Amino acid sequence: MQTNNFFKPKQTIFFFICCAALFITLIIGYARLAMEEVTPIAQKKEKVERGSIVDRSGFPLAVQTNFYHVGVSVKNLRDNQKLRERFSKDIAPLLGMDEQYILDLITNAKSFVYLKKKIDQNSYESVKQMTEKNGYNFVSYEQIQGRSYPNHALASQLIGFMGDEGEGLAGIEFSMQDILSPTQKNNSETEKSESESNQDANRGRNIYLTIDANLQYKLEQIAQKTMEETQAEAMMLIAADSQTGEILSYISYPSVDLNEYSFANEKEKIDRPAMEAYEPGSVFKIFTVGIVYDEHGISPNETFVCNGMYEKKLSSGETIRIKCLEHHGSGTAKDALRFSCNDMIGQISDRISEERFIERIRLLGFGQKTGVELPGETVGTVRDMNSPYWSARSKPTIAIGQEIQVSALQMVQAATSIANGGIPVKLTFVHKITNKDGSVYFEHTPEYKDRVFSKTTSDYILSCMETTAKTGTGSRANLRDVNIGVKTGTAQIYDSVTKSYSDTDFISSCMAIFPIDEPEIILYIVVEKAKGETYGGRIVAPVIGEAADAIIDHLGMSRGGAASLEHTGVVTFSHTEPLKIGATVPDFTGKSKKDLLPLLERTDIQLNINGSGWVTSQSPEPGEIITENMVIELNLE
Repeated sequence: MQTNNFFKPKQTIFFFICCAALFITLIIGYARLAMEEVTPIAQKKEKVERGSIVDRSGFPLAVQTNFYHVGVSVKNLRDNQKLRERFSKDIAPLLGMDEQYILDLITNAKSFVYLKKKIDQNSYESVKQMTEKNGYNFVSYEQIQGRSYPNHALASQLIGFMGDEGEGLAGIEFSMQDILSPTQKNNSETEKSESESNQDANRGRNIYLTIDANLQYKLEQIAQKTMEETQAEAMMLIAADSQTGEILSYISYPSVDLNEYSFANEKEKIDRPAMEAYEPGSVFKIFTVGIVYDEHGISPNETFVCNGMYEKKLSSGETIRIKCLEHHGSGTAKDALRFSCNDMIGQISDRISEERFIERIRLLGFGQKTGVELPGETVGTVRDMNSPYWSARSKPTIAIGQEIQVSALQMVQAATSIANGGIPVKLTFVHKITNKDGSVYFEHTPEYKDRVFSKTTSDYILSCMETTAKTGTGSRANLRDVNIGVKTGTAQIYDSVTKSYSDTDFISSCMAIFPIDEPEIILYIVVEKAKGETYGGRIVAPVIGEAADAIIDHLGMSRGGAASLEHTGVVTFSHTEPLKIGATVPDFTGKSKKDLLPLLERTDIQLNINGSGWVTSQSPEPGEIITENMVIELNLE
């Protein structure tokens, strides 16, 4: 048979060779792909419902809420100037924005533009109602999870702040991110422990802080008044349970409204009690006397003579001099603390070696973090003999609270050893942690450290502090009906620019422990750069007295002059049914904030709680039909 000339032999052979080469290339390619490790397709990450932060009794401090981004698709607006103008005029007041700014925004946008991000539920409802009414179908809404801080600036540096991406940026929100919003894990990588078996993987845990929100509010009122009266630049206040280490109140001023965190300045965001290292001044003298007394370097009845200047002549011929504010004459170590005498404290420091003194200071926890549940905690500065800045005058200077830098948390931590018979207790901000179903995941138990003072030494220091409150520099903190021990302090602030101590800027402070007989509370207040009067005994001691009174009344601690009555010992509580919301809005009148807490977990409605106490009015009225994402306003007094 004759072959058609269209299929020439050489072209046919070339064609089949090319096909074979292509086939071999495909086979090799598929083989390589088969041998490669398969990369799993990234699954869409499920949103985790963030846990709440509440106070020790369940009072809400930080709760999950919804926010919305408002955007506009400008395609249908590009050729309609009148529609753009009318829309800008209608939406501007609802978003709190300038009308002309919105008009320019949508005029210059190419396809889509966000008008405003992160508006709250109330604003969203108003905008949505307006756009639907006017037929503005080019407006879109993107719902995002957010955080609401119903008490605004209350304990703001402790609570911290959550950013737009759902990550904590400061405070407890940052340091306990994995508890509040657990990271999703592959089941093949880790197995759930028995304690986690009841926890929904997409729901974070609730953190009960140790602070008492009502007490925090009362003490913040006192702190705010102090800031105004002293015209100070900053202030710190810590109140702690000396037996458990739980911190009941934590104040750092200036503070920030957590709902407006992005607008705050850097000074308002600083967590001073944890992050700031400063020279404590004369309050530190209680630890100096405690250390030397515990080392048997001094005795209670031994006397020292103050002539207004601590002087020590060195073998080199140099003389060290540290001024005292007065000529106190003859006195014991108790008098040295009572009058805050630099001369006597300097002489007391001569009774212990440099090495042993620094060693004992470190045993008290200075020069290291306390380990509380807060980020950015400073270690302070404790010099030793190998430091290039150590000199012959370092030991007596440290003894009076200078040439050493501490944090307010370290001072309170060290004070627990005096209040607890020589055994310090670790400070904490976490009272307990619960799963979303209410079951307890973690509950704090006191963590006691190694003994740092004998019981005799701690009792002696307490007696010295009591005398200081009654007849010494802390007399303005003295209470009539509760025995309180205090130590005041005033320290010049070191200027790193001039390399010298300032003549105008001071740290004024006071430490209190009460009741003296059976210590329960440690209260420490620091005022920075007050204007006018600066002595701690004059401006901080009265604040200690006022704050201690508030604490005693709030906690119901017994007072010496308080009336007593007989009681059967049987107390009956009326049973309160848990608050529930059905198809209609219930009557909230008379309900407390604690009663309202379970309702904050609901995602189909939003509860806005205004004020403290009990509900006196509400909107909508009782009986109104519940709708999705309904906002219920509750006013408390």
